[in-house]
Amino acid sequence: MPTALRTAYDARIDDGRLTHDPAQAAALDELDRLTRDLAKRPGLFRKAPRVRGVYLWGPPGRGKSMLMDLFYACSPEPSKTRAHFHAFMARVHDLIRQWREGDADARRAVFGEHRGDDPIGPVAALIASEARLLCFDEFQVTDIADAMILGRLFEALNEHRVVLAVTSNREPGDLYRDGINRQLFVPFIDQIREVCAVVEVNGARDWRRDRLAGRTVWFQPLEPEAREGFEALWAEMKGDEPEEPTHLTVLGRDVVVERTAGGLARATFDDLCARPRGPQDYLAIAARFHTLFLSDVPVLGSDRHQEARRLVTLIDALYEAKARLIVLAAAEPEALYPSGTGAFEFERTASRLREMASASWPPGG
Repeated sequence: MPTALRTAYDARIDDGRLTHDPAQAAALDELDRLTRDLAKRPGLFRKAPRVRGVYLWGPPGRGKSMLMDLFYACSPEPSKTRAHFHAFMARVHDLIRQWREGDADARRAVFGEHRGDDPIGPVAALIASEARLLCFDEFQVTDIADAMILGRLFEALNEHRVVLAVTSNREPGDLYRDGINRQLFVPFIDQIREVCAVVEVNGARDWRRDRLAGRTVWFQPLEPEAREGFEALWAEMKGDEPEEPTHLTVLGRDVVVERTAGGLARATFDDLCARPRGPQDYLAIAARFHTLFLSDVPVLGSDRHQEARRLVTLIDALYEAKARLIVLAAAEPEALYPSGTGAFEFERTASRLREMASASWPPGG
């Protein structure tokens, strides 16, 4: 009898929402196996059985997140969490801080215990109490603080029978490549291969790019017809994935993008450019999301030169990251900031906006 995952996948093939891709078959088989394994419940007075997770890796746009969406929605495991890996690690660091800084009462209130100097055990126990299944999108390790924590944390989670389902652009052996003290991280790579089936998803087609091929990605003016097209493309790209806020830690600050779905982000011009944001904020957004939907971009007068400057910085960050950009604006790129301080420099931004709206963007994609 097919699992709910297989049934959902086949239904999307039948109604045209998905196109069959043989390169996804091995990943689907492993996720199907994981769905069945998670459905096996432990007997009375027995621990949950150890279940081998899944680590999907490959280039962007090959359907990894789509498969994870379906798996998470169809998983029979009631105790489950899905998060972007950066958000998960930000919470882990915060829990470690709370343990180290808290007195006995504060520790007991959060963790239900208070003894000891090592925070890893209590943090792992708390996470395990919240979810048996942890699903991570875009697993990557670039920070030495994360690298030094991960091995011990995931070992403790494994002892609690927590199961991992992960997507990444990197094969486990390429995680934290050339990082400081990488030799201390290597045991974690071995651990990932032990507790997860590692499956490459590397078809010839970039489905994410194909979905935008030939499509309008610059909508104007700020009228109902253009807005409807912008909204329809957002709904199509997002699919069944729920929207949720994403928190990014930038120089110790919490930068919140209120509307996100996996690697998609959506914000208004005022959200990103009318507030006092700096280059690091935009770099963090460009690194976290593969596609930004930016709405309600106005024509800017000379009295709004600061906002124009922030838009320049945002576009530069997205351009260098080769991110995709879908825009709802009041006018063509060249007419957004016709005069004022920095208007000459804005011409380069208008050129980049034109390039990013072309069928050839991103280069090499």
